[in-house]
Amino acid sequence: MSSENRTPSEQIRTIIATDCGSTTTKAILIELQGDEYRLMERGEAPTTVEAPFEDVTMGVRNAVSEIEELSGRQFLDDEGVITHRESDERGCDLYLSTSSAGGGLQMMVAGVVKTMTTESAERAALGAGAIVMDAIAVDDGRLNHEKVNRIRDLRPDMILLSGGIDGGTISHVTEIAELIATADPKPRLGATYQLPVIYAGNRDARMHIEETLGDKADLRMVDNLRPVLEREVLGPAREEIHNLFMEHVMAQAPGYDKLMKWTDAPIMPTPGAVGMGIQNVADQYDIEIIGVDIGGATTDIFSVFMDTFNRTVSANLGMSYSICNVLLEAGLDDIYRWLPLDIDPADLRNRIRNKMIRPTTIPHTLEELIVEQAIAREALRMALEHHKTLASGLKGVKDTDRDASTTFREVDTHTDTMVNMMTVSMVLGSGGALSHAPRRVQSALMMLDAFQPEGITELAVDSIFMMPQLGVLAGVHAQAAAQVFERDCLIRLGTVISPVQRPNARERDLAREDALTVTLSMPDGDRTESIGAGEMKRIDLPEDRVVRASLDPGRHWDIGEGYGRPLETDIRGGVAGIIMDARGRPLKLPEDDEQRRSQLLRWIEALDVYPSEALSAYLDKGREA
Repeated sequence: MSSENRTPSEQIRTIIATDCGSTTTKAILIELQGDEYRLMERGEAPTTVEAPFEDVTMGVRNAVSEIEELSGRQFLDDEGVITHRESDERGCDLYLSTSSAGGGLQMMVAGVVKTMTTESAERAALGAGAIVMDAIAVDDGRLNHEKVNRIRDLRPDMILLSGGIDGGTISHVTEIAELIATADPKPRLGATYQLPVIYAGNRDARMHIEETLGDKADLRMVDNLRPVLEREVLGPAREEIHNLFMEHVMAQAPGYDKLMKWTDAPIMPTPGAVGMGIQNVADQYDIEIIGVDIGGATTDIFSVFMDTFNRTVSANLGMSYSICNVLLEAGLDDIYRWLPLDIDPADLRNRIRNKMIRPTTIPHTLEELIVEQAIAREALRMALEHHKTLASGLKGVKDTDRDASTTFREVDTHTDTMVNMMTVSMVLGSGGALSHAPRRVQSALMMLDAFQPEGITELAVDSIFMMPQLGVLAGVHAQAAAQVFERDCLIRLGTVISPVQRPNARERDLAREDALTVTLSMPDGDRTESIGAGEMKRIDLPEDRVVRASLDPGRHWDIGEGYGRPLETDIRGGVAGIIMDARGRPLKLPEDDEQRRSQLLRWIEALDVYPSEALSAYLDKGREA
């Protein structure tokens, strides 16, 4: 297929989309059923970008072949190329792909001030779907020779250079350019090609940057990321990153030159496509949202707050290859605190190390599952903390607003982050630990414990990690992407109602009143439930049901309208129903081990997180030990 043969949007009936991951290539078949697009089949195959195959299209063919077998249709021609639709039984109207194979898009960024232009460059690169290998700044504390060696050793796919406002000083950004020229780095792929360098800094320095890097790199000039201190312009840099990703990275990776000829739209980096999908969800529902993808090696956080998209990659926090980094950064105590049973610390460390050296294993016992989900909580928590530091207001200015559309909305000056857990409407999770938890309520509780949402928040997971394909599809056929997302991708876990206690409120005052009373207008009559401080409660409400709710917090508790102020709103159900969570924010567990384990068990039993018989056997075994 090629873009020359692309079917007009209104005539598209059959769509194939693939995601070439680092280990697995996933293919989905979407078809128009009546007046609605639906997911029909899904196929998987090992990715073949590395030796001995070194041709990514082999994995794509194998994944699409599985769809052919399941659907009884033919999508590959005699030469193994995805073909344009010739009949109802042969070919498709649209073929799209994303990719993170071969390490995805790996970049370095550089700027003058670490917390200003360098941070803006990092946001631009992350938003384009890159893994940021390092950030170089004049004031980052390293000596020049250390920076040169770092640039030379990492061999990124490209470098994004920024620094200075338009019309400002040019000496510092020129100094960074000279370091890059001295390092003379070679690209990771295609040793005969010059390393792409995107300059997005002070326009008055362009001539000096050209003199310094013009002969050493494939230099591209785009608009300044920070033309003035009060404004950040990320679009042009991100667009150029996408262009260079196709032109350099994809063109040099094994087999991508062929795959690029098959697709009807440019191949996107997988994280960039997921980010586009998250932004489309925020636009479609007009909400503020947090999305997370917890993988084996990294945990990506995406958010849209104040109409601004941010993405971060915690490259050292994952559930298999990087699981020991979670142990190192969180510490054994922070993982141990989520376990309702006393486990020997040495045993816990060994379990974590075994997972690192056997990354494809999955839990086989309830104890193994509980341990893995405890680790996932800490990976998620730390990834969100990392995200908050980057999803922040612009440094160096009193006015932290980024553009005119957010003029009257303020960033919390105490935390200096855009992430506001009281205003977030949805937390959307993906990745094996969340998407494939044996019980959906386990996913809900992991996100609750790690992210600690406030007020009213809907929880959901991506059923089979379709967000990359739907993200790239949204740029070509928004209607199809939205319909498949709603019907086949999104699994609504339910809605959590989390009142926040008054700061410094005395425990005895909190204990004297109900933290929250909820009255639901159910089909069979009103239902009222109340909980006290430190309690949780689950109310069954199907995924397709929306009911009117009256929320009445205690006078020391806030549900979003102020302390003690009631709220009436619509509440959506889910697989886990409605969860009332009055554990307070920030969530604090008892320091005494017995009290902590008892508290965890009360919450687990209140939400029916694990099968009761298996949980009892698990606890009895622990008591005997």
